[in-house]
Amino acid sequence: MGEPRDKIVVIGAGPNRIGQGIEFDYCTVHAVWAIQEEGYRAIIVNNNPETVSTDYDTSDKLYFEPLTLEDVLNVVEKERPLGVLTQFGGQTAVNLTVPLAERGVPILGTDPKDVDKLEDRDKFSKLLKRLGIPQPESGTAREPDEAVEIAEQIGYPVLVRPSYVIGGRAMEIVYDEEELRRYIEEAARVSPEHPILIDKFIEGGIECEIDGARDEAGHLLVPQIMEHIEEAGVHSGDSACVVPPQTLPEHAQETILEYARDIAEAASVVGLINIQFVYDPEDDTVYVIEANPRASRTVPFISKATGAPLAKIATKAILGREIPDIVEEMGLEYPGDARTFDLDVVAVKEAVFSFEKWPGVDPVLGPEMKSTGEVMGIDRTFGAAYWKAQLAAGHELPLEGTVVLSVADRDKPEIVPVARKLKELGFDLLATRGTARFLRNHGIECGIVKKVSEGHPNVVDLIREGEVDLVINTPTRGKDARRDGYAIRRAAVKFKVPYITTVAAARAAAEAIEMVKEKGVAVNCLHDLHDGTWTPKRVSPEELRGASN
Repeated sequence: MGEPRDKIVVIGAGPNRIGQGIEFDYCTVHAVWAIQEEGYRAIIVNNNPETVSTDYDTSDKLYFEPLTLEDVLNVVEKERPLGVLTQFGGQTAVNLTVPLAERGVPILGTDPKDVDKLEDRDKFSKLLKRLGIPQPESGTAREPDEAVEIAEQIGYPVLVRPSYVIGGRAMEIVYDEEELRRYIEEAARVSPEHPILIDKFIEGGIECEIDGARDEAGHLLVPQIMEHIEEAGVHSGDSACVVPPQTLPEHAQETILEYARDIAEAASVVGLINIQFVYDPEDDTVYVIEANPRASRTVPFISKATGAPLAKIATKAILGREIPDIVEEMGLEYPGDARTFDLDVVAVKEAVFSFEKWPGVDPVLGPEMKSTGEVMGIDRTFGAAYWKAQLAAGHELPLEGTVVLSVADRDKPEIVPVARKLKELGFDLLATRGTARFLRNHGIECGIVKKVSEGHPNVVDLIREGEVDLVINTPTRGKDARRDGYAIRRAAVKFKVPYITTVAAARAAAEAIEMVKEKGVAVNCLHDLHDGTWTPKRVSPEELRGASN
């Protein structure tokens, strides 16, 4: 227990922007509460007026200052704290870790040298090799011909991105040399100072991630494994995810927890860690994509879904407490090192987008993050939880009406069971010519609607006239195809028609619609869920819709 005058500085996340938003303010505030509970004074440095962390009564003292090295150093010089916490304010705060440490400022939690083991691409790759943990093949190119050579060695498709960006900006999946050279010419600067990072892209892989907290004694708490609903290739911040995992095999889950424990131990992590994985069903292998020794944007979700306030637990661990004691003090049963809590509910996180405010932006999902927030749905089944999450995100899935399907050739075989399910649920199906032909060949009756490039009346005309209730459109290649898909997706945004751009999300939507049509949905208070008084009241979708308006 600290002395009354002992002070700890917490660096916030700064202004909200894509890739770093209110989720990190949640972590900052929980860190402050944990500091105060442990008997210390909490000082926040942040400059966002629209957050709880900058409320006058959240911390013992607030410095509303820019999050620059000079300004933070001024605060540290004035306050002389026991130390500074940088792992709760997203990438902005993490970027200050090494510069502050180099100037003699005590950084609490994971040592800055150990942070570098995970943040530095080459050092992290060597760490994984030493641990015997698989990672996708990769390379670094400093000029265009070298990029082509590396991509050919790795094998297409590859994931390419500049080495100097955060949040997936300018990241893209390329399928051949022509696309790679176009990417280099249009989207990236290639030089010794700014090389391009090239990774093998695992098609059909299941992406998943963990948020964990570790103490100095080596106890690692992982509340649950989060399985992404969209396929690999969609930025983790844009992908819906679910706990507990719904399709990830049990042995893959055990491997993920084992790898998480080994990585956290090898990097001597103290506090929070986020690790992202991809499971390849073809070769039955779990690969590690990256690890970040800091808070991630999924910490609030996993905390609310499991009832374990991870940021508070991590902060108390940083201050010297052991995690089993912290968890039990909170009324929870410690599941064991690198073992998850058992859940009798399903929680779905869905990303929220603001495409209606960005004229011209294609709402298709990919490696570059576009979401501006997130919501959550909880129920006894995956379908009902997913439907709630869509409703909260402003995309209420219809229970009847007309569905338009226009999908890429590669997605046509997988869309067949989705279309069949929607037909069985009573929906009228319309499809563009190629998709309709494929569905009819598989015994699914559907009408044909023209693409934009084929004249009028076309699919955009139908959307404009209010005759479409759901759009399923996956991106295709080719100039006309891209233009048609873009027009469909932008029309759906403009006229507020729910739209889906991945097969995985279409499967989830069909399951959700079926569940809600058959059983309705249950509502209850989140606090009741975690204190054992979960007695869900079954309501109709209409009643729930009215409550949400």
